[in-house]
Amino acid sequence: MSQELMLKYGCNPNQKPSRIFMQDGSDLPIEVLNGRPGYINFLDAFNSWQLVKELKAATGLPAAASFKHVSPAGAAVAVPMNDTLKKIYFVDDLELSPIATAYARARGADRMSSYGDWVALSEPCDKETALLLKREVSDGIIAPGYTDEALEILKTKRKGTYNVVKIDPAYRPAPVEHKDVFGVTFEQGRNEFKIDNSLLEKIVTEKKDLPEDAKRDLVISLITLKYTQSNSVCYVKDGQAIGIGAGQQSRIHCTRLAGNKADVWFLRQHPKVLALPFRADIRRPDRDNTIDVYISDEYEDVLADGVWQNFFTEKPEPLTREEKKAWLAGMTGVALGSDAFFPFGDNIERARKSGVEYVAEPGGSIRDDNVIETCNKYGMVMAFTGMRLFHH
Repeated sequence: MSQELMLKYGCNPNQKPSRIFMQDGSDLPIEVLNGRPGYINFLDAFNSWQLVKELKAATGLPAAASFKHVSPAGAAVAVPMNDTLKKIYFVDDLELSPIATAYARARGADRMSSYGDWVALSEPCDKETALLLKREVSDGIIAPGYTDEALEILKTKRKGTYNVVKIDPAYRPAPVEHKDVFGVTFEQGRNEFKIDNSLLEKIVTEKKDLPEDAKRDLVISLITLKYTQSNSVCYVKDGQAIGIGAGQQSRIHCTRLAGNKADVWFLRQHPKVLALPFRADIRRPDRDNTIDVYISDEYEDVLADGVWQNFFTEKPEPLTREEKKAWLAGMTGVALGSDAFFPFGDNIERARKSGVEYVAEPGGSIRDDNVIETCNKYGMVMAFTGMRLFHH
């Protein structure tokens, strides 16, 4: 390990010089085992590592995250998958270890956004995870270690330039952090707030029953939000994020964005989608893009005659609005976290359309009564955490 690492450039090629270093003169807590990670790569690496480390501590399960531009596209813990999920995540032909399962879930939350992602693992990367990563488009990975087999596999990615970073899991940052903006130094205490089931004790709705799986999913949503650019909301089901809305100026726009992603995640499991007659030579990223078009209302316009032949052996029957509505009505048991209070009940109205039954938010709005009333109308359970989770 070294005290500093020179980077090719900063956020953009014109931003030079660029480096990462320890102000106290100590060694960096990371070691680059392959490749040459950049400025944004390391922002993703350090944020994503904190996320998976906290997920593992809170749930006791191996955790993984898929990051893009300093926000997670997906995050998950190692909950076993059914055959449908394995198929839509393109891992039905692989043997999956627990940590590989966590990453398959994390990347599967929003496969389009995860294209070219930064990967974080709470556990050492094993052969199974490396083989999964080998065939996906990704920029790099951070983990507390790598098996010899895994490292050799990862070194073959991107013509040998794939970024592989090892982090010291015992590293603890200073309690006060600094950031320079426009030549002015900002200082604040690190957000060391611990997120666990104790945050969910203040249930404010008429319905009080919060199953253990729902508690786990709400905790996952809140920890994910802690490392997502604000404003943000996160939908979670069965141990994985299924929709993350990040960096929006309006809370309802976050809820809609994340809800739409959750809907796409569920619609990808529709029998018509599973049976799409793709040509054998269509790559996974192109399949992902085409599936999103097929699910959208623009299918007939985008995949018109002369275009669909590029992807399918025969033109599929469209997935009608009525079919989509009926399928989405079957999505239930979803947990929703918000990094700040919901100012209006419209967020709950939108969340309900994506199967949300459990909600966790800080509370503190002058319209809390309206939000609680909306939850009661739909039989939801909502907990006030009392803790805002803004991240910038």
